[in-house]
Amino acid sequence: MFGPGSQFNEFFNDPRWALAVVRATVLEAAHPQIGAALIDSSTFVVHPWRRLYNTFLSLQRMFGADDDVRHREAARLNRLHARLNGTDARDRPYDAMDPEARAWVVATLFESTVTMFRMSGQPLEQRVMERLYIEFQAFLAALGVEGGHLPATLHEFWRYYDRVVEEELENTEAMRIILYKLFDHLPAPPLLNGLPTLWALGRAVGGPVMGAVTVASLPEPFRRRAGLPELPGAQTLMQSAYLTVGMARFLPDSWVRAENIAELLSLSPDSDDPRARSVRALHQRMKRAGAFLRLVTPLAPEPGPEPTAPGGIQRDAAEFFREVLDQTGDGHLDWPDLAAMARELSTRLDLDEPEETRLYNAYADWWRELQRALDTDGDGRISAQEYASAAPSLAGPALIRVAEVLFDVTDKDGDQRIDADEYRALFRTAFHRDTTGTDGAYTRSAFVKDFLSFMSGRQRSTPYDPLLAQA
Repeated sequence: MFGPGSQFNEFFNDPRWALAVVRATVLEAAHPQIGAALIDSSTFVVHPWRRLYNTFLSLQRMFGADDDVRHREAARLNRLHARLNGTDARDRPYDAMDPEARAWVVATLFESTVTMFRMSGQPLEQRVMERLYIEFQAFLAALGVEGGHLPATLHEFWRYYDRVVEEELENTEAMRIILYKLFDHLPAPPLLNGLPTLWALGRAVGGPVMGAVTVASLPEPFRRRAGLPELPGAQTLMQSAYLTVGMARFLPDSWVRAENIAELLSLSPDSDDPRARSVRALHQRMKRAGAFLRLVTPLAPEPGPEPTAPGGIQRDAAEFFREVLDQTGDGHLDWPDLAAMARELSTRLDLDEPEETRLYNAYADWWRELQRALDTDGDGRISAQEYASAAPSLAGPALIRVAEVLFDVTDKDGDQRIDADEYRALFRTAFHRDTTGTDGAYTRSAFVKDFLSFMSGRQRSTPYDPLLAQA
């Protein structure tokens, strides 16, 4: 069912699967419950590359050969989803643990994988589809969802899929954001940070193409009901995209492995990964190319990030609010934003219980402290204006507690120091510390001081910016 030899493992590194995953995500977002959870709690708009990397890592763990890793990941996903519930804009309840909604997520991944081969002119054989369907059923079972929420047979699945598409999917806000905002405003991945001109040019061309390809690949009954546009030539463009991307499978395996691509996209140029040296050299060449493009094109480049320096560079309150605090990108600070921070930190450190709950509880206490200090109109959330008017209130006892808990869960061996390996697990970068007089370690007091300086003093920071501000 899982690991080497499985059907999923064979398809996972097919470059076309990137298109299939985007398509599956749009179909998931069109489900009312999933769309509501994405709008309220997800960071996919502001931090899409971080979300993509974490999703890839999760699928890798779930479909890997190690049963213990799979069980730990399933437990982590269940804890994460158990925290996502509420009501949507139409006062309908949603719950990320709803078994029907979770079954639909698995169904979209399976159907989009089958569709990717069909659109590429290589339809799967019946026996291959049946085996792949059994593997996805096993994936759902590994998450603890009991049988019956996905049909027992592949023949029954197609009737189930058509029924959900025609009767349950909606033109949700989350789906519209993915199709009409995310592609057009997609931030640069860490690999291309600092190259705004080149990225803006590539996105100006690729964003509309990606949106058109995705819309054209959606089921026709849903496109009609949701009022999605029928662009001339879109079907031909879509099939050409699948065929063109599919050609990449003839490249050397190391070039197209999903694991290598995901890691490369998330690689920071200042990382101690050996590949970072090549990235730094590539950056210099691309910056020169970007300077040339600015001379020959009217495209206005987006402002790049200011350089970091020893001691940090102060950023204004509005920028800090937008880049760090507003994790969900809705223009307000509320609990889902701080929960997203706790979720990202827990994922990076691969926390189990009770450490994960300790970190969430520390962030929850900080949120209550922020509400008391900054929510002047009592609407249950903090606007950018409310934050700017009382920003020093961020550095209260609850934030200090967040820093202390984060230090404790990062310090895996409990020796009251963060060594190079523990530092790398949290920041995914080299040990950027002056270790003179500290015996080569990051002490508790220094860690807490740096964290508070970043979170309350709005100092730019080489390690903390990629952790909480980077897309």
